[in-house]
Amino acid sequence: MSLTAEPETRFGPAPEPVGALVDDPAGGTSPSVYETGRLVTLAPWLPGHGERVAWLLDRQRPDGGWGAAGGYAIVPTLSAVEALLTDLRRGGPAPLPAAAAHRGLAFLSAALRAETPPDLPATDLIVPALLAAVDRLLDAPAGPPPGLADWAGRPSLPLPAGLDPTRLTRVRGLLAAGRPVPEKLAHALEVAGELAYRAPGVRPSASGAVGASPAATAAWLGRPEPGPALDYLCAVARSGPVPCASPITVFERAWVLAVLVRAGVPVRVPERVLTGLRAAVGASGAATAPGLPADADTTSVVLYALARLGRSPGVGALAGYDTGRHFCTWPGEDGASLTTNAHVLDALGEHPSRPGVTAARRRVTDWLVGRQESDGRWEDRWHASAYYATYAVLLALADHAPDGAARTAVERGVGWLLATQRPDGSWGRWRGTAEETAYAVLALAGAGRAGDARIGAALARGRALLSDLDGRDGGPALWHDKDLYRPTLIVRAAVLAASGHTGRGSAHPEATMIRIA
Repeated sequence: MSLTAEPETRFGPAPEPVGALVDDPAGGTSPSVYETGRLVTLAPWLPGHGERVAWLLDRQRPDGGWGAAGGYAIVPTLSAVEALLTDLRRGGPAPLPAAAAHRGLAFLSAALRAETPPDLPATDLIVPALLAAVDRLLDAPAGPPPGLADWAGRPSLPLPAGLDPTRLTRVRGLLAAGRPVPEKLAHALEVAGELAYRAPGVRPSASGAVGASPAATAAWLGRPEPGPALDYLCAVARSGPVPCASPITVFERAWVLAVLVRAGVPVRVPERVLTGLRAAVGASGAATAPGLPADADTTSVVLYALARLGRSPGVGALAGYDTGRHFCTWPGEDGASLTTNAHVLDALGEHPSRPGVTAARRRVTDWLVGRQESDGRWEDRWHASAYYATYAVLLALADHAPDGAARTAVERGVGWLLATQRPDGSWGRWRGTAEETAYAVLALAGAGRAGDARIGAALARGRALLSDLDGRDGGPALWHDKDLYRPTLIVRAAVLAASGHTGRGSAHPEATMIRIA
């Protein structure tokens, strides 16, 4: 899918056109330290092995860790360290990987005691599995891998507070007994170790992927046997490092379209894209990718985008996710997602006359209002930044529940956005970023009171900054999967929409036609 801006009649400064950032129909996401480390361990026979090792070494932080700040470093650092130890055991290049592994182990010794991993998918499986693997490599009868002799006999790395291996033991027990695991666990099948090989009930999707994951696919395949799974791995790893999830076609197209149409950006969408999104909605909804279970988050964004583009299939597919108080992302979910419920409210809001919709909207609205933080923001499990969750909830409440307690919550959320803008005009959790600035701009433009001078000034400063922080060449990975990732085109669409769109709060009255192809 490519995203291209086609300028039409203009009356002001034109936003920079967006070229073909992603032409691959599988979609585009940033590479993952976690997933790349798993391929180093599981598939050294896959072309690009040396490039993956070199990429991991290049991404190590000065303090010895990998990944983002705080607890976000634990999973990628464990994966990178285990991969380097495994490569050293095989006789891979030294001494550079040994030095990197040594520094990574020192980092983990402190971080595992001081930090708690965030609520990312499968963390409670991944961390115990990787800790056990690192212990085996360091405590092998032949001694530690080359260059790590001083780690012999040291105490095992500790399991972080709040985690235990119980669920991992259950998953491995199911596979050892020849029983299938739940469909959603296919995405992290690699945690099963050797039991993942041709696991019962697990089959590659039409793309050749197992659970839309390179690591899970490599664990299931086990060896370079010709077939769709090997073809998938060769394709996804052709440049060396790999993402946590691929393909993400439905997710990418739905989010890009939803962001643009909500912001009032005219879009020209080929019939095959609309037909593909409509076909992705089955009786239980839509899945992010083949091989993953349908979920309420993807389903609701697809339904919202289709409704705004005049192709609504209704909202019946969401019924199975209604818990009576809120909507779960999938049945049996641990915890609950605010952004999933904000997106459900968006989808329901496009069908106000459908039976049961009014009551469901009221319940979701009350649930979202009740989970606002004391300072006015919202936090969520699918993104590292509160700016994404606050943007999603503010717009849903402003559009579909504009009165009473919801309006008060919106005003408090707007107040938090105004209070947290940085001196340079940006917004961001760790630093000012194009992505988070775009969410704040879109939220203020869509949910703030018209004519408010403070909002107007904040929008002007934020949009001016976006011309410099245009999001084209990176920015931190902020989205939650097994590791943090950045869905490139989705972020770019948000930045484009915020930079000067034609909807509410538009900075310029120019018309920009976006063609999705």
